[in-house]
Amino acid sequence: MTIDVKAETMEMGEEAVKLVEQVCNEKDRACESKAVEKISSYREESNLPSDLKQHERKALNELKSKLEEAISGNTFFNKEGEKKVSDKPAEEELQEKERPAGESKEGCEEEKNNGDEGTEEKPIECAKTLESDANIEEEKDISIWGVPLLPSKGDDRTDVVLLKFLRARDFKVNDAFQMIEKTLRWRKEYKIDSILDEEFGSDLTSAAYLSGTDRQGHPICYNIFGVLDNEEIYQKTLATEEKREQFLRWRVQLMEKGIQKLNFKPGGVNSFIQINDLKDSPGPSKKEVRSVVSKAVALLQDNYPEFVAKNIFVNVPFWYYALHSLLSPFLTQRSKSKLVFARPSKVTETLLKYVPIQEIPIQYGGMKRGKKIENEVSELLIRAGSTTSFEIPLPEAGTGITWDILALGWEVNCTVEFVPENEKSYTMIIQKERKMCSEEAPVRWTFKNKEPGKIAITIGNASGKKKKVFYSYMLKNSSS
Repeated sequence: MTIDVKAETMEMGEEAVKLVEQVCNEKDRACESKAVEKISSYREESNLPSDLKQHERKALNELKSKLEEAISGNTFFNKEGEKKVSDKPAEEELQEKERPAGESKEGCEEEKNNGDEGTEEKPIECAKTLESDANIEEEKDISIWGVPLLPSKGDDRTDVVLLKFLRARDFKVNDAFQMIEKTLRWRKEYKIDSILDEEFGSDLTSAAYLSGTDRQGHPICYNIFGVLDNEEIYQKTLATEEKREQFLRWRVQLMEKGIQKLNFKPGGVNSFIQINDLKDSPGPSKKEVRSVVSKAVALLQDNYPEFVAKNIFVNVPFWYYALHSLLSPFLTQRSKSKLVFARPSKVTETLLKYVPIQEIPIQYGGMKRGKKIENEVSELLIRAGSTTSFEIPLPEAGTGITWDILALGWEVNCTVEFVPENEKSYTMIIQKERKMCSEEAPVRWTFKNKEPGKIAITIGNASGKKKKVFYSYMLKNSSS
């Protein structure tokens, strides 16, 4: 059997690009094998006016002036220099032009106040005039993500939103303006205002979900691509065109839910961290997956600019790095700065640079079980060749305790004992000395004491390097 290696690699590369693009929300992104070392210190671009560069501040002011003129002049959704296209029939347009001068807005207001006086036709025409005036006022109230776009309203969140569009278009004012127009038009056609109330079932919740925050307070969105390779889930979610359209709406809904958690104030948190698990990702043969991913890419790129502070890819296959070497020269520094990649053996180490251990799920080497933080997490640093002990008091008999211990780095040895308060009682060995490996999930123990005392935990580090150990515990008294 002969395999065309070049063709196979290109096909896999194309699929990789699609998968990367789905969660990046920015064009021309790819992998970077040394991203963790090179860009972990990169700071998210500031939205504070005082931090903007001169050309950025100039572009922002120009875009604000352009928006103010277009929205106030009721020409926002039209090309410059063109007459506004009306949605009224030609006959109505002619009647509007031939309307007597007395039937102005002021005249209509007077008719409205005078009640039923006058002809039957006149109130009808007045109603149209008032309705047209109401539409103009409605257009002046244009907003996106709850933030008004009319600069003269004086909302400081407006600048933050406009900077997203400007950065997505390299501070080209006209391009950013057109992007805003297209996004608002798409939101209306796609009925985004009602999408949060829609129900899509639970089949897709394991493919992507929001859970927790990073060290800077950014909400975290997890994308688990391997779920889409499960045949049962695939049949339920992507097997037909109708289901694929529902998938797109669900993914947009998840984005909108995440935006509800953001603060568009200058200096506030207004972007996400995305953690993308590439383990068991769908292969090139899944054409329907590729198709829906391409559509999702277009929606997210065009309508949600600069909403990702970091894109962290975990369980990255080796061929992603080859792909990076091909595409890296074409990436902007802004694109590169947001990409972080981790091999399977480096997942926990990489995530800890950005996410606290209590927010990292146990499947990625953290302490989080489910979507909620169960208990406060403490950290121990154990020097090379040394032993550290800590105690958990159990002052009442019948107290139930559950605790987790996680070791990072090379293996450590752990011993757990119950030491009774009564010196005449015997110490109970709960766990004989056992080795805990860094690849191992947090070890969980449970115990219920029959008399007052304490849990004594001893951790030894026989290696020549210092280790980090994390632990948490929860007590449940007999009375509860």
